[in-house]
Amino acid sequence: MQFNLPLLLKFVFENNGSDLHISAGSKPRVRINGALMPIVVPGLESMTPEQTAKLCLSVLNEEQKRRFEIEKEVDLSFGIEGLARFRANIFTRMGTVGGAFRLITSKIKTLQELKLPKELIDLCKIPRGIILVTGPTGSGKSTTLAAMIDYINKTRSEHIVTIEDPIEYLHTHDKCIINQREVGPDTLSFKAALKSVLRQDPDVILLGELRDLETIETAITTAETGHLVFATLHTNTAIASLTRLIDVFPSEQQTAVRTQLASSMMGVISQMLLPSKRSGRVLAMELLLPNVGIRALIGEGKFNQIYSLMQSGQLKTGMQTMNQSLVKLVQTGHISAKQAIEKSPNKEEIQKMLGTGEETRALHKRRAR
Repeated sequence: MQFNLPLLLKFVFENNGSDLHISAGSKPRVRINGALMPIVVPGLESMTPEQTAKLCLSVLNEEQKRRFEIEKEVDLSFGIEGLARFRANIFTRMGTVGGAFRLITSKIKTLQELKLPKELIDLCKIPRGIILVTGPTGSGKSTTLAAMIDYINKTRSEHIVTIEDPIEYLHTHDKCIINQREVGPDTLSFKAALKSVLRQDPDVILLGELRDLETIETAITTAETGHLVFATLHTNTAIASLTRLIDVFPSEQQTAVRTQLASSMMGVISQMLLPSKRSGRVLAMELLLPNVGIRALIGEGKFNQIYSLMQSGQLKTGMQTMNQSLVKLVQTGHISAKQAIEKSPNKEEIQKMLGTGEETRALHKRRAR
C-alpha cells in the first residue's frame, strides 16, 4: 500500500480497526479487537522521525500548528470525505512527532443497535439531574453518549448544548436544536464555555470529561437548577465515580457535595469493551440507578454499602454490577471465564460467581471422591 495518512486511516476503517498509532522507530500500528498489530507497508521497516512528522502534521491547520509548537501536543478531530471522522492527539516524544488516531464512525448508532439496556432509554427521558458515563480510554463512552444524545434529539423538543474537546460525533438538528461547541475553535476553554452555557437557554448539556473541581462543581449545580447534564469520567466502577467526584472537593465541602449528589445523581454507567470469542468486541456494563436507599447512603458517605444494593437491585430496577455483567457474558459464550476474571474489579467475588474459586474447586474434589 502507499504511504500516506488517508490511506493508513482507510486501512483502519476497512479492517474494522479502532485506532492508528504513528511513532518513530516503528511501523504504523492498528488496533483491532483490542490488540495492536503492525501495518505492512512494502519497503518500510520502521518510520523515520521525518516520516512521522509529515504524517501527523498533515492534518493540522495553521492555528493547530501554532498550538502544537507551543504546547508540544494538540487534540483535534477531522473528517475524511466518504470515509469517517477521526479524533487525534498529536504529541512529541524524545524530540520526535507521534500521533494516535481514533476512528469515529460517521453514523451514530441507536441505543437499540448498540444493544444497550432499556434502562438507558429511561435515563434519556429524565428532565433534570446528572448522568455519568465512565470507563477507561477506548471503552466506548463517546459512542454510548452519542446514542443517548441522539435519542433525546429525536424524541424531545428542547435545546441541547455540548462542550467537547474535541467534537467527535456530529449531530444534526431534529426535534431538538443542538449546538456543539469545541474547545479551541468555538471557545477558549471549558471554563469559559461553562460560564456562558446557562445563558444559552439549554435543557440538556453535555460537558465532556469532568476534569477539575470547577467543572465538577458546575455540573452538579447545573443539574440541581433543572437541567439534564451528561458527563464522562475515567473511572472503572460506579462507586469509584462517586468517590472521585466527592474527593476532588476540600474536606469541609464534602458533606454538602454528598447531599447535592444524593439528590441530583440519576445514573452512573461504567463500561469496558472486551474481545469477543465470536467476533469483534463485546460490551460489559455496570449500571447504578440510585433509589431511595442508595441516595441515603450517598448522603451519608456509606459507599461500601451501595454495592450490595446494586447486586440485589438487578431484577427490580435493572441495576447490575460489573461482575454480574461479566458473568452474563461468560454464560452467553461471548467471553471466557479467564477473561472475566482478568477484567473484574473484584476477582475473588467473580471466581465464586463462576465457580472457579479455591473453595469451589475443593468442594468439587470432595464430591468427586
